[in-house]
Formats: sequence, structure tokens, C-alpha cells
Amino acid sequence: MISINEVIIVEGKYDKIALEPLVDATIIVTDGFKIFKEPERIAMLRALAKKRGLLILTDSDRAGFVIRGRLTSLISEGTIKHAYIPDIAGRERRKREPSKEGKLGVEGMTPETLSRALIRAGITPSDAPPKARGGITKARLYADGLSGSGGAHEARARLARMCGLPERISANALLEVLNALYTPEEYAELVKTVKE
Repeated sequence: MISINEVIIVEGKYDKIALEPLVDATIIVTDGFKIFKEPERIAMLRALAKKRGLLILTDSDRAGFVIRGRLTSLISEGTIKHAYIPDIAGRERRKREPSKEGKLGVEGMTPETLSRALIRAGITPSDAPPKARGGITKARLYADGLSGSGGAHEARARLARMCGLPERISANALLEVLNALYTPEEYAELVKTVKE
């Protein structure tokens, strides 16, 4: 498993599932073009680009290059790196038909191909041990009233607004982003402000 400092951006949840066994990194899904209708998510990516850097890994079809290009133009500050997968004809196992262009996407690549793409992109290895980088846990979100209790949704929405994140962010997604952006001490200060 490779520990990566940059936040990896992929198109879909199956792309994320393909990468998770290979990397210790924050992986964010664009949900295709849906992300461009959500200015809060773009703001979140801008913050992540400044703090940690982004690594964009999209399919090698037309849609993947459009998403890659639009993200690059919308996020002008911070670091953006690009990982590219090769054009390989075929279809993913979960699909009945191949894609419109007949190419495999990120989810259809072998682990070796994905690892090579990330290394060629110039990833920055993280010194932190796997999964210990942020230190903010689900239990801490629960204890702070941001998950699993009455009023958690409203508290999460307030915290999200303060951080420039989408208000409807799930507890799991919030946890991922908080660990990417804040130390546990910075997080504790944010929670104090939310509770005031």
C-alpha cells in the first residue's frame, strides 16, 4: 500500500473502490459531471489543492478528459497533478456493454497499471503511517455531536458551512475531508466555534 499525500480525484465510486486497496490516501468522487453543479464541492477541492494538492485520475475517454480539464481550469491555486491510464479496449466486469468509446475506465485497470499511473504522476509519498494521518475518528464525530445523534445533521451542516464544504455532506465524507484539511487540534477549535 502506498501512502500518498495528495487527495486523489476520480469520477465514480467504482473507481474509488479499485484504488482503495492500493493507496492510503483521501479519495474523492466527482460523480461524473454532477460536481460542476455543486459550487461548495468545488470550493472544497480548492481548499484541498492548497493544503495537500490534488491528483486527478479520470478515465481515458472524452468525458474523463472534459472533467479533468474543467477541474484544472476551476482550481487555479494549489497543486494539481495528473495521472493517466492507458487506452485499453474492453468492458468492466460489472457492465453488460462496453463504454461508448469501448475503453476500460479506471475501475477496469489492473492494480499494477493503476500503481504505475500514480507513480508516473509524481505522487508525494506521505511519512505518516497508513490511516493515522488525521487522527479524527468516527467516535470523535459522535462524541462531538456531529454523527449518530439528534441534531447531528444540523451541527454537521454548520461545520460544513464554516469549512466551505457542502452542507449535505455525509458523516463519512466529512470525516475524510476533515482528516485531509485539519489537525485534531484545529478540528477541536472548529467544533468549539460550531457549538457556540
